[in-house]
Amino acid sequence: MAGFILKRLLQAVFVILAVTLIVSFAVRLSGDPAIMLTGGAGGVTEQDLQNIRKSLGLERPFIIQYFSFLQGIVVGDFGRSFMGGTPVAKLIGNALPATLLLAFASLLTSIAFSVPLGVYAAVKRGRWPDQLIRILSLVGLSFPNFWLAIMMVLFFSIFLGWLPPSGMEGPQSFVMPALTMAIILTATNVRLVRTSMLETLSQQYIMVARSKGLKDWVVLYKHALRNSAIPLVTYIGLQFGGLIGSIVIVERVFNWPGMGTLAFDAISARDYPVLQGTITVLALFIVFINIVIDIAYGFIDPRIRTE
Repeated sequence: MAGFILKRLLQAVFVILAVTLIVSFAVRLSGDPAIMLTGGAGGVTEQDLQNIRKSLGLERPFIIQYFSFLQGIVVGDFGRSFMGGTPVAKLIGNALPATLLLAFASLLTSIAFSVPLGVYAAVKRGRWPDQLIRILSLVGLSFPNFWLAIMMVLFFSIFLGWLPPSGMEGPQSFVMPALTMAIILTATNVRLVRTSMLETLSQQYIMVARSKGLKDWVVLYKHALRNSAIPLVTYIGLQFGGLIGSIVIVERVFNWPGMGTLAFDAISARDYPVLQGTITVLALFIVFINIVIDIAYGFIDPRIRTE
């Protein structure tokens, strides 16, 4: 088992190195931070721009800048923002909790909807409730998250005036962004729960449980759902990692003070350290979740450890 874990950790190191290298190179294609810092003011000479680049450490070769960034990651130092000089680690520390809270709220909302709907669809297999739930899940998968977020703002904030259109002002602020992500997640999870339940309900031990005269809800939720939940739990773990990455678009629409808003502002300002640090932390988080799931697989099924 130790060899299995070590192999996964080594793979994670290579993934992080690849991500940081690609990000470090790509952000430098977005423009010159020195020009952004001057604000397009007239009378700025090339020598002035060179002095700004030197003060930011951008005059060094790319490979030197990259290895300096890697050294900082090891000790938790992502550098300082070009705009104001604030430590990037502090900016990330302020933004990451908001992103994680929104991700957890979205995931829990999705589970609350998808489990009962998936079970009900399996029980009513082939009938109109099953068909309706499957059609609605397909419609949910068809919505781009940014379009759905905009529609939420138009309906609940502008037309009805029930919810704040943006920002993080209290519990009400979670409703629209969490529901936006939950609709898309639920569309996938409902189909997974339904498929897993259909397979479980056909097993012999379910027929034995029913023959004992147990109530339907006991058979469904105590026997069938517990055994059907294994693939769902696995997928939710993977889904949460992807959710952290995909939630950045929704954050921007709702002006949510999370990692997505921080990254978008950094792109606009050509703020290399903030953008590198934000994407690296998100990548580390996703890789960590995948490692935990891989290790859990190894404990559950010994055959995976020997592959």
